[in-house]
Amino acid sequence: MTGIEKSLYRMMLLLIAGTAAVGLFVEGPAEALREFLVLQWSPSRLIHDFTVTGGPGGALLNAALMAGLALLLIRINGVRLSGPTMAAVFTVMGFSLFGKTALNVFPVVVGVWLAARTAGKAFKAYIMIALFGSALGPLATTLALEIGLSGAGAAIIGMFGGIAAGFVLPSLAMAMLRLHEGYNLYNIGLTCGFFGLFAAALLAAAGRDVPITVVWNGAPGPAMALLIPVFSVVLVGWGLALEGKGAISSLRELMKLTGRLPSDFLDMASPGAALLNMGVLGLIGSAYVALLGGSFSGPVLGGLLTLVGFGAFGKHPRNSLPVMAGVFVSTLLFGKSLTAPGPILALLFGTTLAPLAGEFGPLVGFAAGFLHLVLVERTGAWHMGMDLYNNGFAGGLTAALVSAAMEWIRSNKQERTR
Repeated sequence: MTGIEKSLYRMMLLLIAGTAAVGLFVEGPAEALREFLVLQWSPSRLIHDFTVTGGPGGALLNAALMAGLALLLIRINGVRLSGPTMAAVFTVMGFSLFGKTALNVFPVVVGVWLAARTAGKAFKAYIMIALFGSALGPLATTLALEIGLSGAGAAIIGMFGGIAAGFVLPSLAMAMLRLHEGYNLYNIGLTCGFFGLFAAALLAAAGRDVPITVVWNGAPGPAMALLIPVFSVVLVGWGLALEGKGAISSLRELMKLTGRLPSDFLDMASPGAALLNMGVLGLIGSAYVALLGGSFSGPVLGGLLTLVGFGAFGKHPRNSLPVMAGVFVSTLLFGKSLTAPGPILALLFGTTLAPLAGEFGPLVGFAAGFLHLVLVERTGAWHMGMDLYNNGFAGGLTAALVSAAMEWIRSNKQERTR
């Protein structure tokens, strides 16, 4: 490893250890560990806030464990710690506050590993699909816990369902990427949603349709509210320590990038600039939630951590804010509460469409965000909440629509000027 990569590993380990320490502190070690164990065998479809299902301590321990395992998987497979892998670790951590556990993610990862072996490739070639594909973890727990089965048979069916999902993800992911041409940063979210449609249809046909419920923590406590601002300050400080004023000048160049997949900001700008960008995005997102008086629940923290993570892999304020503004205006226009679960999560996760603003300008980004809200509130039911990246699913469909229209306009304009 280079010196920069070693420094990044130290920073990631510090953040993970800090999260675990907060989890042990908020309710005491014994209670946090009990809550953590409860979560491992709990329903996890959208939206199950683990700070309610288990408790804040257990949820934070689960997030720290899952982030640590993701980082370990990257390390032992010899994959470089880069923009995409850092985004994956932060995303896994965030969604482990409302959906991912070691037990429900394990079968999906095994399925991706089997796909790699079948294709004659090293697992490292598919590791990003395995990490992001853990969005289908709820499929395993749905089959095991929520469709009326019991005993060892339920566990076995859940495990094989997760393995089957993981096995088909690599082939689907490439097809889904072509659909939106890289303008949806959560490509695996679209992939998992597409697979989830078929899984949900099969369950419904078998008379095992499971309604979506919302479990949401309205008063999570100060420790949860402070977590992302502290993370953000660490990221900014680490970026400045790595490169000093050079990180600031590189950040200006980073802001000019479109963010279209694949955009590794550590390579395209610099590691220091990427860390600064991640911290700034975290502060912007946290300030928005705080100013609205929103709840720093498990899902909201998941949205903020994903926003931070993709600050190394496609998002920056210049391409994200227009999309956020579009979601904000759409929320107001259609008479929805800005702090309700759907709108607040759509604003944070909807930044998956940031490349549209980066490529075609802020007005297009605004329009994409506006459309995203109305779509994302319908798509969750299509897959029964089994795709944790529902915003990635809706974002992929929105990106396909908007990018197709914009590319058509641009190509026709070029033909007229020839």
